[in-house]
Amino acid sequence: MSSSIPTLLLFGCLTGVTTVLFGFGGGFITVPVVYGVLTVTGRPGADAMHVAVATSAAVMLVNAAAAALAHWRQGRLRRAYVWPLAAFIAIGAAAGALVITAIGDTTLRLLFAAYLLVTITDCLVRSGFLSVAHQTHPKPLGRGTTAVGGMGIGLVAAGLGVGGSVMTVPLLRRRGLPMAEATAMANPLSVPVAVAGTLVYALAPAAQAATGSLGYVDLTAGAALLVGSLPTIAVARRFTGRVPDRVYSVAYVVLLLVVLIVMVTVGL
Repeated sequence: MSSSIPTLLLFGCLTGVTTVLFGFGGGFITVPVVYGVLTVTGRPGADAMHVAVATSAAVMLVNAAAAALAHWRQGRLRRAYVWPLAAFIAIGAAAGALVITAIGDTTLRLLFAAYLLVTITDCLVRSGFLSVAHQTHPKPLGRGTTAVGGMGIGLVAAGLGVGGSVMTVPLLRRRGLPMAEATAMANPLSVPVAVAGTLVYALAPAAQAATGSLGYVDLTAGAALLVGSLPTIAVARRFTGRVPDRVYSVAYVVLLLVVLIVMVTVGL
């Protein structure tokens, strides 16, 4: 793993950018990167995909919290769209992390790829994401969407270590919010997912003991990614809101497509 530190630092910087601009918290970058590093280095006893998802959750916890604080200071967060949705996401996240520890490594990788494919298709086919009429008073979240939708987001997001931004951003876009605000609120909504996922994966009894690990969480890889991401978050937050909305939404989908291609390629 030590030989991969420069790679992890580089991609850590990229996670910082995607955390601020897209609300990913790093999940869609860290999962393929850690999975690829473990596959290449062949760390003994490593359950590569589970370790990648667990490490992603831990990194996302720190990144999403840091980005959420930055957005809050800039006044980009709307309480009505964060709470109580975050509470229901937390409930679903706890269940999702527990269930996913019992799923095989190959199945987990396929689920991750399928999740990306469905999300990309939804953004391209269904109206309301690539272009949206900005509303002075966006539509509120209904009770059913908040409760059932929130638990569903948490269930899937914690299981795959992705934070839920790929579901919360389209959801908020279709309520009439611009990309800058939708992605900003994806960060605080990712925090409960990251907390639940990190705790479950760190304490998972099925995880094989390995030097530099806490349960499934690879501490060395996580630390390297954070060293790259945190300074980048501090810089990138100054540029949010300057990207045209249409460009912003298209870039979001393109990035997901790139991650899908990388994930499928690495798994071959």
